[in-house]
Formats: sequence, structure tokens, C-alpha cells
Amino acid sequence: MASNLEERFQNLHEIVQAARLKLKQGDWDYLMGGAETETTLKRNRLALDSVAFRPRVLRDVSKIDCTSTFLGRTVRIPVMLAPIGGLETFDPGGGATVGKASAEFGVPHMLSSVCHPGLEATAAAADNFRIFQLYVRGDDAFVDDHVKRAKDHGYAAFCLTVDTASYSRRERDIATRYVKPWRQRATGFAFQAGLNWDHVKRYKDLHDLPLGLKGIATAEDAALAVEHGVELVYVSNHGGRQLDHGRGSLDVLPEVVAAVNGRAAVIMDGSCVRGTDVVKAMALGATIVGVGRLQGLGLAAGGQAGLVRTLELLEEEIRICLALLGVSRIGAVDKSYLHPAPPVVMPHVSSAFPLMHEGY
Repeated sequence: MASNLEERFQNLHEIVQAARLKLKQGDWDYLMGGAETETTLKRNRLALDSVAFRPRVLRDVSKIDCTSTFLGRTVRIPVMLAPIGGLETFDPGGGATVGKASAEFGVPHMLSSVCHPGLEATAAAADNFRIFQLYVRGDDAFVDDHVKRAKDHGYAAFCLTVDTASYSRRERDIATRYVKPWRQRATGFAFQAGLNWDHVKRYKDLHDLPLGLKGIATAEDAALAVEHGVELVYVSNHGGRQLDHGRGSLDVLPEVVAAVNGRAAVIMDGSCVRGTDVVKAMALGATIVGVGRLQGLGLAAGGQAGLVRTLELLEEEIRICLALLGVSRIGAVDKSYLHPAPPVVMPHVSSAFPLMHEGY
């Protein structure tokens, strides 16, 4: 089923522009901002922009296969809708709307635990490929309860975010005194700060739902994750929204892939907003690529249909990139198609969209 927005949105710039015009300043800054100096956010983009392609020619690319597999399931493109807190900011249906778009297009959705309408209602909204992500705000019983509920409602895996031991200083939000409602209601932050490898071991001892850790940023922690039996190693710096002056996710990815050595799936997010970004991450060993801000932009631009149209455009960019690289399927791309190169623009959160005229 097409989104019926083909005429209105013919490129991703138009999606971003529509979202910018629709969102209030505070909501825009919440989606697009980072921590403190936003250096990590910029390095995410810089890492992607510092890689060039080495295309091959005279290969049969008359048929291009963009599909991939994740957790044993076929996905239309190697993209996962990453967890975003407060999706209802961008569409009243929140996680349920994203779940419907996920089902319609054919990619997985990782639902954030700080997103309406919640675990059960989001699962009931669509028969999609879904994963649940938890911020730990309670004791072991709190975690066990969420695992049981996720399993009972058809979530294919469970993910703990591990890079939020302290909430960061997101200065765009501070400057406008913008506070999300869930932040005002939230308690139990000490439980997240106390999260450690013993909790991971306990989870694996008690639960059979595949476990992911979101926020892995070193080979050392990736190795510890697989030693503990973690099935999903998620390379992420929270979109540059937690630790400032971190490395770009694409720079981190190769060492994590090497440390995992095929023993777990590797997810990566961090400024992946174009088809070429997805292909670069896949070439460096990612199993699937998370999209966060682009998801929020598509949702703000046009709800479920806007998000589906965003994914259609991303798929078209992936298809064209593969064809021009001389690769007929996404699974065949590898690091031999990449080469270090200096970036040509100063990176910022919307520098991948040079036709934008509304600033960032």
C-alpha cells in the first residue's frame, strides 16, 4: 500500500521542510538538538561524511534487492525505527502510529518505554515486527514485569538502554525551558544509574526473550555484551544527546563489529538520514540501521502516511546507491566499497539536507 504522498513529497528535503514548518520551536529543538556543545551530534554526521564510495562498473544491476534479515525475519530495507521518547509530540497516535507505519512498510519498530500509548496499546494497534526498549525506573520486579508484558504482547526482543546513567544537559531545551511531560512525571532515576553487568546476567539467567543493549560505544563493552549472551549489540550515542564529545557512531562501528565477531546482531544509529548512510553502515558490518530523527520528521510531516513516504524515499535512495556501486543486493556490500575522504561541508544536524532554507 502506497502512502499517497508521492506528489507532495518527492525528496527527503521536502519531508524535513514540512516537519520544520509544522513543529513548534520547542518540539523541533527536542527532536533535533543534542547535549551541551552538540559535538557528539556533529561527529555522528562527520563520521558518515568522511567516507567516500569506491563504485564498481559493468555489473548486472538490472534487479536490485534491498531486503535484509534481522532476528531471522525478512525486512524490506535494513532499517529499524529507533526508540524515541514522546512520539506523541509528532503525531497524536504516538507509538501506535509508528507501529502502523512499521507494519505497512515492512521494517521493525523499537518502542521506547517513555512513549504513549504504551506497551500494550501500541502492540494492539498493528501486527508489526516490534521490539521493546526499557529505561529502568524500578527494581528487578519492575524489569521482570516489563519483560513478561513484552513477551505476552508479541515483542520479538527486549532492549535496555545503557547510556543514560545521568540525564544530559540538552541546552536547546534548557534555553527555552522545554520539558517533556514524561520527564516531569518520571521517578526512579537511581535505578538506571545503578544498572550494571550483574543485571544483564540476571536477565539472561531468567528470561528467554532476546536481549539488546542500546548505547554500546567501545569494543570492550561489545565483547562483554556477547560474553553475557546478549543477542543485540546496539551502537548508539543517543543521537549525540547524552555524552558530549563522544565519537561518531560510524567511527565506533568497525571495532564493535570486530569484537562481536558474528556472535550477535549489531544495530547502529547516529545521524543516518539518507540511503547512502544506510549503505555505509551496512558495508562496515551493521546488521540493521536505526533511524530516529528521520522517523520523527516523517511522522511530523504527515503522520503514518508521512512516515511511510519517508521510508519509501529512503528505500529509493538505497536502491540507487546500490545500483551505482555495482551491487545487486544489500547483503553483498562490504568495506571494499568504501574509502576515507575529507568532508565537504561542516557537519550539523541537518547538513545532509542542503536544500533546507529554515535553518536548524
